[in-house]
Amino acid sequence: MPRRTVVFAPATATREQKRELRRAIADAARSERPAPSRRKDRALPDAAVPGPFGPGLAEGGYWNLAAPEIPAHQATSQHIAGIYPFVADAGLGHRGPIVGVDLNADALWHFSPWESYADSTDRGAFSTNILVLGAYRAGKSAVVKTLVTRSLAFGHQAVVPSDAKGEWVVIADAIPGGTVIRLGGGRTTRLNPLDRGPRRTSSTDEQHEQMVRQRRIATLISLVEMALTGARLTAVEHASIHDALEQCIAATGDRPTLRGVYEQLGHMVADRDGDPRVAEGAVQPRFVLRRFVDGDLSGLFEDESTVSFDENAPIVVVDTSELFARGDLVAQLTQVCATAWIQAVVSDRSAKRTRYVIREEGWRDMTSLASLQMYQQWLKLSRHYGISNIVILHKMGDLDAVGDADSHERNLAYSIVGDIENKFIFRVNHQEQTSLQTRLNLPAPHVDIARQLRKGEFLAYVGQYSYLVDCFSTSTDWEFELFKTDDAIQPTDHEDPYASPFTTADLDAVWPEPLTPSDAGLDGWLTTLKETS
Repeated sequence: MPRRTVVFAPATATREQKRELRRAIADAARSERPAPSRRKDRALPDAAVPGPFGPGLAEGGYWNLAAPEIPAHQATSQHIAGIYPFVADAGLGHRGPIVGVDLNADALWHFSPWESYADSTDRGAFSTNILVLGAYRAGKSAVVKTLVTRSLAFGHQAVVPSDAKGEWVVIADAIPGGTVIRLGGGRTTRLNPLDRGPRRTSSTDEQHEQMVRQRRIATLISLVEMALTGARLTAVEHASIHDALEQCIAATGDRPTLRGVYEQLGHMVADRDGDPRVAEGAVQPRFVLRRFVDGDLSGLFEDESTVSFDENAPIVVVDTSELFARGDLVAQLTQVCATAWIQAVVSDRSAKRTRYVIREEGWRDMTSLASLQMYQQWLKLSRHYGISNIVILHKMGDLDAVGDADSHERNLAYSIVGDIENKFIFRVNHQEQTSLQTRLNLPAPHVDIARQLRKGEFLAYVGQYSYLVDCFSTSTDWEFELFKTDDAIQPTDHEDPYASPFTTADLDAVWPEPLTPSDAGLDGWLTTLKETS
């Protein structure tokens, strides 16, 4: 059988270098050929030996004296990769914490949204935000916790504005220096969503005042419109809220609260000598804020804050699990208030801090036009503040709770989610096939893969590239026990179809030594993790 030669040329090689390579290959091939013999020395076939075309003759009537000469095959690496499937992608490099194993390259997969944003090549991303999408029990929460916890060793911090299930409380309690702020359940903890927040050192007095005022107005309007189940406020109602806020700021020495705004709206309604249109516009917002002062949300957000945000804490969690039993609307209002209080602190670009902001049940922040606009603005400015928003959804259908069908609110919600460049897609149900292709523009083969993923596996889209990652293959026993969220579900005797194919022995190939906090404590575990990465 004739021998074929396959030559790989570097993609960066110049034409002259490629010509030199071809000449060298041709010279090497000539040197391997046997020296031609003289005609008188050639052993011609015996004419007496019968052949298929006559005595000693080949097809065509000529003597078959030598093997045919076949030129070497040349092709680009893109085509050669189809012939040799072991040619794999190089991944994202080794910057950032280890998140799992790249199943296509059979190598460790590192990821940091800030490192990816700083990468100027085509592997970089233009945003630090992350969309996490997947069905129940697909491993979303555990993977996010793995990413966030391992990132602490690299100097990053984390904030959970509203922990509806109380699962992040366990993480904060396990991290040295972690802070938990608990709301509800008869506690006296208060958060004031109208807090001024710390002064941004790089801003002027005028810029700082304008940013504080805009954030306060946006928070008030979001709360009122959300409580009105998406109804738009009129221009007069907007003006009434503005006037009430300004009067509250003046009366309290720039320490406004929801209770103070509620009282100012009451004065406007009772003022017989004032503008009747303004008084009429103050009625609706006043009834909404009454819920925070005397209603089902009292004792949480109506007065000044009783706690402060620890800027140096590695992770800060606002535990709202006691409030979510009161209904979806209470949960949404709570999430807006807690998020507004957090944003007043973390949106300081000059602080040079990098934080994850984990938004569990991310659709709850988008239930009104005002909250959507505030949400969109926050996502756009996140990279300037050093923020990586992690938006977690169970399915794209979660956004159907935003507005009516084909409404401006719902289309804006889908647009916001679709614009998040970094995506972690976990196992999805077959009903999601159309949404993933139309809303997120995922290729059909990728959607088929997403329907067959095991627990802890996900498709990662970073910049222009995609990766198939298994997170649980690098998880230690301590991490796996801490991050799991299925405590209420008892294991059965049959094998879990989504269990990781890796065993404990496989960890030796990933980590140089077992990473268990029981030996050296969590500080030693984080230090070893950073050195390994």
